[in-house]
Amino acid sequence: MENSSAHGGSLINLYVEDDLLQAEKEKAKSNVSWDLTPRQMFDIELLLNGAFSPLTGYLSEADYNSVIENMRLADGTLWPMPINLDITAAFREKINLSDEITLRDPEGVVIANLTVTDIWTPDKEQEAEKVFGTTDTTHPGVHTLLNENNPIYVGGRLTGVTPPLHYDFRQYRRSPSELRQHFADEDINNVIAFQTRNPIHKAHVIMMKRLMAKHQANLVIHTAVGITKPGDIDHFCRVRCYEKIINKFPQGTAEIDLLPLAMRMGGPREAVWQSIIRQNYGFTHFIVGRDHAGPGRNNNGGLFYGPTEAQELVSSLQDELNIQILKAPFLRYVKDRGEFCEEHELMSGEAGLYISGADLKELLCKGEKVPDWFAFPEVIEELNHTLPPRSRQGITLFFTGLSGSGKSTLANGVMVKLRELGGRKVSLLDGDIVRKNLSSELTFSVEHRNLNIERIGYVASEITRNGGAAICAPIAPFEKTRETVRKMIEDVGVFVEIHVSTPIEVCEARDRKGFYAMARAGKIKDFTGIDSPYEAPKNPQLRIDTSQHEMSEAVDIVIDMLLETGLLAKPQPESKIEYEI
Repeated sequence: MENSSAHGGSLINLYVEDDLLQAEKEKAKSNVSWDLTPRQMFDIELLLNGAFSPLTGYLSEADYNSVIENMRLADGTLWPMPINLDITAAFREKINLSDEITLRDPEGVVIANLTVTDIWTPDKEQEAEKVFGTTDTTHPGVHTLLNENNPIYVGGRLTGVTPPLHYDFRQYRRSPSELRQHFADEDINNVIAFQTRNPIHKAHVIMMKRLMAKHQANLVIHTAVGITKPGDIDHFCRVRCYEKIINKFPQGTAEIDLLPLAMRMGGPREAVWQSIIRQNYGFTHFIVGRDHAGPGRNNNGGLFYGPTEAQELVSSLQDELNIQILKAPFLRYVKDRGEFCEEHELMSGEAGLYISGADLKELLCKGEKVPDWFAFPEVIEELNHTLPPRSRQGITLFFTGLSGSGKSTLANGVMVKLRELGGRKVSLLDGDIVRKNLSSELTFSVEHRNLNIERIGYVASEITRNGGAAICAPIAPFEKTRETVRKMIEDVGVFVEIHVSTPIEVCEARDRKGFYAMARAGKIKDFTGIDSPYEAPKNPQLRIDTSQHEMSEAVDIVIDMLLETGLLAKPQPESKIEYEI
């Protein structure tokens, strides 16, 4: 079903009519079911409510190929981002073309029924190169595509049954049709969407006010609250920050609304994609920033995309869009003038001051004062609650190394030392202890070893989320599994990888449990270091060889590293108070 309004053109709604709803629910009882992943839940919400118009479901193989090659559907319609349901090989064996499968949320609620039109195995390396311009997995979109998504794609038409349920900030969660209706009811003819996945500071507010005045428009802070860049400040804190600054705009001219988007951090292509999405929500103008949806630095230290590349690409497609693209000016603060200026307004000799998002996080993590010219005090207060100094953040110390390397002994020593110093609750998740209490049913197959590490990571992430220190000491031989744990932790706190790099000859000589001898004799199969590989960490925060240090010295090395990086507060000298008699 389609509808249109003065804002944004035609809008597709994939939800079934009320009189057909029960029939769709009945069909779901006999259909094969797929449980949607968190990322897939965000995609399907925007497919069903029309935010991804003109899509009527997941892309066919022909549309997919056309999108990755030309940023267009097979019929020529502009669409820059592949949207497909990725499934496992095991699930592929259960379905055929023309089948109907039911898509459920993690609780088992029926979200939609999907009529399958296409099933294929994509070339993901090619997709990464075409869509993101790189196969470098330091790019979060590439990492997700190559290392996390399932290998097989499904295309087909969706019939929506139940909208995904949200409990947070429901007053700001309007669908495209609801937001269009709101603009019509309030007689808002011009409205600007501001995309952000970060807190808003003084320069942002000044920039938005200027654009609002120039275009005689209202503004909506239309913030992405699905999946953003790993390490971003969570959306709960960000929305509270937006609530603190909304009164900086003239009354009745600015609002907050949430976009449940799983961002790909795809730079120029994503800027086009986000423009189409905002067009579907009924916005008349969309601000495209410098390095819009950029993922940060690549593995050579450079940017993945040029600073104005996204703005240039979207502007080149303006004639095909039903929304006016506004290029965000880059503002710097001129101290002598006490004001923010665009680059072209700077006079000779004026450099202007600027603090990046990374710089701001560094100031907050060090507990240093954020300059008054940069941010509103009420926003900084909110950020300090969510992002305290490093010495008070949750942390996971992840010791990895061969059996017999000394990692468990070292981890135990660090645990005792941290408890002596105080400041955090400390929990030790040793490999053997976890095996006994959390993973006793698992074997030592590669699959089960990885599952055991992921369980350790999950427990550590919960400890870290709540401000504690989790100390983990598994062998964890595989880089991919360690990266999975790193991602779990970095979503909620600080991850520190410590490679206990003791040579295998020393580990084998120690062999207090006799494992190496049994592995050499063939009595133990797939033993790490003998007939199963150990993939040494490429860039751990610390490498330490316990054959080169006394254990007490090794513990001190770890503690010193934590002090130097601000993850432990340095002891304050005792104050000397003199009394007059």
